Amino acid sequence: MPSYSDKILLIAGTAHTELARRISTELDIPLCAAHVGRFPDGEIDIKIEDDIRGGDCFVLQPLCPPVNENWAELLLLLDCLKRASAGRITAVLPYYGYARKDRKDEGRVPISAKVVANTITGCGASRVLTVDMHAAQIQGFYDIPVDHLYAKPVLLQALQDLRIERPVIVTPDVGGVKMARAYAKALGDTDLAIVDKRRISGSEIAVEHMIGEVDGRNVVIVDDMISTGGSISEAARICKENGARTIVLAVTHAVFCGPAVKRLEASPADTILVTDTIPRHGPSPSKLKVVSVAPLLAKAILNLHDSKSLSVLFDSLDT
Repeated sequence: MPSYSDKILLIAGTAHTELARRISTELDIPLCAAHVGRFPDGEIDIKIEDDIRGGDCFVLQPLCPPVNENWAELLLLLDCLKRASAGRITAVLPYYGYARKDRKDEGRVPISAKVVANTITGCGASRVLTVDMHAAQIQGFYDIPVDHLYAKPVLLQALQDLRIERPVIVTPDVGGVKMARAYAKALGDTDLAIVDKRRISGSEIAVEHMIGEVDGRNVVIVDDMISTGGSISEAARICKENGARTIVLAVTHAVFCGPAVKRLEASPADTILVTDTIPRHGPSPSKLKVVSVAPLLAKAILNLHDSKSLSVLFDSLDT
């Protein structure tokens, strides 16, 4: 067991200061006084103003766009805390960048997710806390504990508030069946459908056909992220063409890069439900509704500090 004080210390990077403040409010613990800025040449300048020696430190920094900038900032924050004799350092990454590059899928390419893991560990993290990692097996890249939370309880509450009658849970690809089945079970063993797709490139997909029945039903399409919006927009389109009445998109990470907003705006989705793991900058789809993972992360931080189980957070925030 690592040795650390009874004090929880929250250190926020600049990637998502709004979420950091929400977590701080949930825990009723102020963020540590820290300077995270830039030198005139763009290099990152960091100084923690508070005494963190022996403290249980949680660094709040999603690896969202600009990914490389936020990644470098995280590493320097971890190194800063290690050299200041922090008792334990947990990297809290609501969004884990580079998770889609978890293997060599062709010759002469890096395993970027492994590089991220190596650097986070090497710079001093004692453990990692993240939400809906795109490839859950990345946990095996670490020799330190990795706590992998799911946004399902947060999104489920929002879906229940919408009072959707007789929903059908749809996954936009075969790989998301496990997640879709979990939502279907949580919503009362509702029906499940799959959109079968073939990927042409990183930003283009071709939908083949639908497995399951959505005619006359209210559809909830679930996924872990929206990047360029191609997959989920096409899934919504094919659901509508197959007779879906209403369509709700329920997604954890709103990356929204490239043509995503334009595609989502043009899609037949009635509601686009996402969490705040990634900050919103610039235009957003008019149908967007954002729910916060701050209560989930705050409870996880408290349970970690008190050496309590995190599995109770997988289905409910009330436990």
